[in-house]
Amino acid sequence: MKARPKGWTALAAALPAIPLALFSLIAPADAATRLCGATDTVSVAGGEYVAQNNIWGADTPQCITVDGTSFTVDSAGHSNSTSGAPASYPSLFKGCHWGQCTTGSGLPVQVDGDMPAVTSDWSTTLPGTGSYNAAYDLWYNTTPSTTGAPDGAEMMIWLDYNGPVQPAGTRVATGVPISGATWDVWTTQMDWRYIAYVRTSGTSAVDDLDLRAFTRDAIARDAVEEDWYLIDVEAGFELWQGGQGVRTNAFSVDVGATTEPTDPPTDPPTDPPGDERQCSATLRTDNSWNSGFTATVTVTNTGDEPLSGWTAGWTFTGGQQIVNGWNATVTQSGADVRAVNANYNGAVPEGGSTSFGFQGNGPAPGTPAVSCTAG
Repeated sequence: MKARPKGWTALAAALPAIPLALFSLIAPADAATRLCGATDTVSVAGGEYVAQNNIWGADTPQCITVDGTSFTVDSAGHSNSTSGAPASYPSLFKGCHWGQCTTGSGLPVQVDGDMPAVTSDWSTTLPGTGSYNAAYDLWYNTTPSTTGAPDGAEMMIWLDYNGPVQPAGTRVATGVPISGATWDVWTTQMDWRYIAYVRTSGTSAVDDLDLRAFTRDAIARDAVEEDWYLIDVEAGFELWQGGQGVRTNAFSVDVGATTEPTDPPTDPPTDPPGDERQCSATLRTDNSWNSGFTATVTVTNTGDEPLSGWTAGWTFTGGQQIVNGWNATVTQSGADVRAVNANYNGAVPEGGSTSFGFQGNGPAPGTPAVSCTAG
């Protein structure tokens, strides 16, 4: 979230949009620079990146010190409610942010089947105080450029967070495997489409994070359209409360070459293809107490075709009994449990996932083997 109030209605009314470029401080990049103004920016790495202080959701003070592609939040007096919008998003970006563009970025790129590889390295230092996240912010536009707010979609990728904070919207999937980790997915509609991925096990650093893979997952979830353009990649910290001491140690984005499609085979396959719809499922216990527990089952499309439905099943070994379920029809016969998709989450794109949950009586079930049958 950056430089403009987004879908938070009250905040948007209170803080009208101000073109960032009109008020930005463009400081020299050959030495460490301190930024304290709400919209102060500095060009770094020969213009390849821009660092921004970016206080957009509050009037509280904040200063950052920028040194190349690293920066530290020196001071922050934020005290926003964690149930609302953050106060700021100090960050680095590559591409075009509200009309302010870096040089030689390789962006924009169209996100269709010929989208080039886009990867990123990011290393951070995350203190144990305050309420904040460490998150990428990717912006998509319906055309290759814009002088104002992008009109397509915003994607946030949370690497980690501290305090009781969460993305805007509703969690729609859990445990989605992308770029070597698993992620919970949140979506909502603001002035643009919004999708957020929250890493299920936090990290302070990533190498070669595959931003194209996230984009393709977002396309499969109808959060991004294939004829849109990725125009901006940002990495920073949404700060709700405090934030002093968060630091980007290093940040880079690489936009690679377009992958050329391979030629189709000239001869038909020897054997006719079979049904390529396949799925897998895993169960994890979310909470447990003396007499019961809640759990989530994640269903993943592991085949080469979209799923039109799915059925998961497992066997309890400790006398557990299902109390109720959500996002699936869950039934039990003896120790055997069967769950069938709801009418709104049976369709799962290739490589995508969905989830359902249930409450049970008895001891936590651990991680029983879960079967999955594609419909």
